[in-house]
Amino acid sequence: MISPPRLPLPSSRETVLSLPRHPRYTWDHGWLVVDEGNTTVGITAFAAKALGDVVHLRLPEAGRRVEAGESCGEIRSLTSVSGLYAPASGEVLEVNTALADDPGVVNAAPCTVGRLFRLRVENIVGALSADAYVAHCAHTQGDRR
Repeated sequence: MISPPRLPLPSSRETVLSLPRHPRYTWDHGWLVVDEGNTTVGITAFAAKALGDVVHLRLPEAGRRVEAGESCGEIRSLTSVSGLYAPASGEVLEVNTALADDPGVVNAAPCTVGRLFRLRVENIVGALSADAYVAHCAHTQGDRR
């Protein structure tokens, strides 16, 4: 999903407690929830915190076909610009247009109203469980508790 700057990560225990259990996660700090062949896509709280205050989003347009791992937009914060990568292959069904007026919602509620878009899923590659994602974050940040 994104490539956030390296920042201190909360302890593995704090991360486990703050992650929703039903989504799947990506290596690049995205989440996806699959429901009847469609998925809702967003960035994790870890990514939102690492990015800092989000000030602009460029999201894929509805109707666009994306490939898993392909760049499909960007997220701008006060301190960085990060690529947004599709967590799965398929057609973008809808985009959270409310984020155009208030992109900071991604920071405040990245796993709910800060969701980015919906996708008709054809192929999901390398999705992680919550536990695997926590281990990935801990390893990325050097926290090997």
